Amino acid sequence: MRPPLASVAFLVIGLVVFGLGEALLVAAGVGVSPWTVFAQGVTNVTGWSLGFATFVISVSVLGLWIPLRQAPGMGTILNAIIVALVLEFALPYLPGFQSYLANAALALTGVFVTGFGGAIYLIANLGPGPRDGLMTGLQRVTGQPIARVRTFLELTVVAIGWALGGTLGLGTVFFALGIGPAMAMGMQILQSRSVARQQQTGRRDA
Repeated sequence: MRPPLASVAFLVIGLVVFGLGEALLVAAGVGVSPWTVFAQGVTNVTGWSLGFATFVISVSVLGLWIPLRQAPGMGTILNAIIVALVLEFALPYLPGFQSYLANAALALTGVFVTGFGGAIYLIANLGPGPRDGLMTGLQRVTGQPIARVRTFLELTVVAIGWALGGTLGLGTVFFALGIGPAMAMGMQILQSRSVARQQQTGRRDA
């Protein structure tokens, strides 16, 4: 819980960018990520704001870590707080369009922004997010492949969220198909910049 300052900076920046990407998906109005579908459903039932519903869900998921004997890190706690805050305060300032095509493009942008934020967050390496920790904990307990556990969790929350009135649509498909490649692209960009910086440092030292 006392990491280097640079790691904390990467963590916070990554979470802010990640939350902004999620907010862009919501603003587009053509479907959101699986857990945000769930959060939207909760808001329909409770009247809470989306940011607060996201925070409550994150805390509830952390409660499920206890029987799974998962230990949170700084990144886990800040994930629950920062993503919820970005959704709470960024959404009123984000655009929505009359054209479905423009909103679809906005949703696709949101997926890539989310993926890039996730890549920055992973570089910090300060603990998994609440949902990722639940996934790895269930995988360890059940012995099922990680892909099967993740699919089960996301299909479950999508089904519940959609039944409660969450937005399921093209943006959800974009997220399901695009988040992995977007994060991989973000990691590649960050790693190439790191290598270039190291090479410049080496030339100066020589």
